Amino acid sequence: MYAMRLHSPRTPLQWEELPDPTPGPGQIRVKVLACGVCRTDLHVVDGDLTHPKLPVTPGHEIIGRVDMLGSGVTSLQVGQRVGIPWLGHTCGHCPYCVSDHENLCDHPVFTGYTRDGGYATMAVADAHFAFPMGEEGSDVSLAPLLCAGLIGWRSLSKTGNAQKVGLYGFGAAAHIIAQVLVWQKREVYAFTRSGDTKTQDFARSLGAKWAGGSNDLPPEPLDAAIIFAPDGALVPAALKTLRKGGRVVCAGIHMSEIPAFSYDSLWEEREIVSVANLTREDGLDFLSLAPRIGIHTTTTTYALKDANTALDDLRHGRFDGAAVLVP
Repeated sequence: MYAMRLHSPRTPLQWEELPDPTPGPGQIRVKVLACGVCRTDLHVVDGDLTHPKLPVTPGHEIIGRVDMLGSGVTSLQVGQRVGIPWLGHTCGHCPYCVSDHENLCDHPVFTGYTRDGGYATMAVADAHFAFPMGEEGSDVSLAPLLCAGLIGWRSLSKTGNAQKVGLYGFGAAAHIIAQVLVWQKREVYAFTRSGDTKTQDFARSLGAKWAGGSNDLPPEPLDAAIIFAPDGALVPAALKTLRKGGRVVCAGIHMSEIPAFSYDSLWEEREIVSVANLTREDGLDFLSLAPRIGIHTTTTTYALKDANTALDDLRHGRFDGAAVLVP
């Protein structure tokens, strides 16, 4: 097999030939068909997430076909198309696992961070954490659903019944969740880098009622805001857009320092919450709903060997929607 490997933070990934992996008990091996390029991958490569397995193969938005079963696997079949997400394994017995909060497991394994991921031609995963994907939709179009979609879905659930929802950082996750919000007949307010009229137009094309810069105020107070961009300065900015009792949801796994802000921005029962990882229930719920919504992912494809270019293009916002690697 071949893979793009990270040997040290803040260095380019390296193309390597490796022995074909063998799945252990309860695991599967897949032939990778497509792997999305997520901002979390950037945080791994850039050293923002500080405890990766090194060397490591990044990538956790994997679409592949099962080509080998480990012992004890009966839920999946060779040849079946599956999706492999960020959360790769949980212990099953810590207080969080036994209380339906497996996303907060004390002893998790994360795909593309503490276990090799999908920037490769093959990958190994726990069968219990691989989602059947069916045959509808292309491999490239489905890949971003495995993290951008799932984390966006969990973040959206934190907004409750909010009708006016702001989305900060209109990239892979926001462009998927905007479509969910429109389908649910809620209103989308898109916030982009100041002056980024191209992305603002993209947001409007997906049904956003309003689009503007991240420091702009929307035409009316919002019920909730989801921050997908890893910029801590957006937290106080988002608070200023909320009505009384509104909520800011911080969706990223990493964010720069949040600057000090006046208590007046938080008062009147406004809230700030974070989202961590996902649960299998999130995956089953969202992936069963996505075909009914008719979600269309906007993607830019790159050859697997061009993973460094894809990451740099993501870092500098050179494409709309999501990047996807194809072996």
